[in-house]
Amino acid sequence: MLFIPFPFAVAIVLLVLFAVVFKPDDERPANVPFLALILVSAFQSVLSGLRWGYGVQAVMYVAPLVAAIMPPLVYVGVFQLVRKSGQPPFLRAGIHVVPAILVLISMIVWRDAIDVILVVVFVGYAVAILRLMRPGMDALRLAALDEARPTYYAILFAAASLLLSAALDTVVMFDLIWTHGRYAPTLIVGGNLVALVILSTAAAAASRGGAAARETPDIAEVPKADTGDIETMAVVQALMSDRRLYEDHDLTLNRLARKAGLSTRQISEAINRGTGKNVSQYVNEFRIAAACKLLTETEKSVIEIMYAVGFETKSNFNREFRRVTEVTPVEWRKKTMAAA
Repeated sequence: MLFIPFPFAVAIVLLVLFAVVFKPDDERPANVPFLALILVSAFQSVLSGLRWGYGVQAVMYVAPLVAAIMPPLVYVGVFQLVRKSGQPPFLRAGIHVVPAILVLISMIVWRDAIDVILVVVFVGYAVAILRLMRPGMDALRLAALDEARPTYYAILFAAASLLLSAALDTVVMFDLIWTHGRYAPTLIVGGNLVALVILSTAAAAASRGGAAARETPDIAEVPKADTGDIETMAVVQALMSDRRLYEDHDLTLNRLARKAGLSTRQISEAINRGTGKNVSQYVNEFRIAAACKLLTETEKSVIEIMYAVGFETKSNFNREFRRVTEVTPVEWRKKTMAAA
């Protein structure tokens, strides 16, 4: 009977995940680096199956190079949700090709250094990603606000998976030294595949956080005036209450700042200090308040109301509704109908 290594099954699962996430006609397109990461993870899983399932030694010359491009893909995907780069595309790409070049040089000059280089690359990029996320969810100023929470936690999981991969590579490195690789196959096939699945799942979740592709290009972030928190909150609240900006499905912190004529930092800090919430929570509470009113005063379906107030997915709508009201939309409607 034909032996099918477990890594091949993992690769198939990752390809299915890619097919689910990849929707070229979607109004909110997926993040291309994250999509590429899922495909690269699937390819890496196939290489693992060839190496440890069928003993194909040539994989040893490909797998390290593939591993070296994974952390840069995570970082670039996160960066696209945080801010736009003013550097030319070739320069941005060139910087992130350096890890693969170092691995390639090491394969020619000093193969024993490959593992050390990969560990440094994985840890370095994980730290860089965590630094980008220091402001919390408000760091994702180019991400749609209704997706900010799952996107934020997905990115943290992605960074954690990079650290997990680095830890596993370190253990394998010492296992090769101390026991001549007695446990290496188990660690690589088991541990690294778990890390690949976590990384790909996180990438799939984070990829949905992007705003619409046709969003107005960013302008220089120069505030009209250095307003205080009270004035900033008044401007933002007017945009929410009077212009109902929360109904915009693709509303981002960046877009909100442009509409207000303020900087993203001013808005984020004012909302945080004034309410103790991040921008996503603040905007979503306007959405939930509008949803509660529609649930009480109309016979529209929950899905219709969800779209009407600015949410794109039922899971995010239900989660935020429960956070604000402590009940589901259906329970809210039943409760208000009974009270009437």
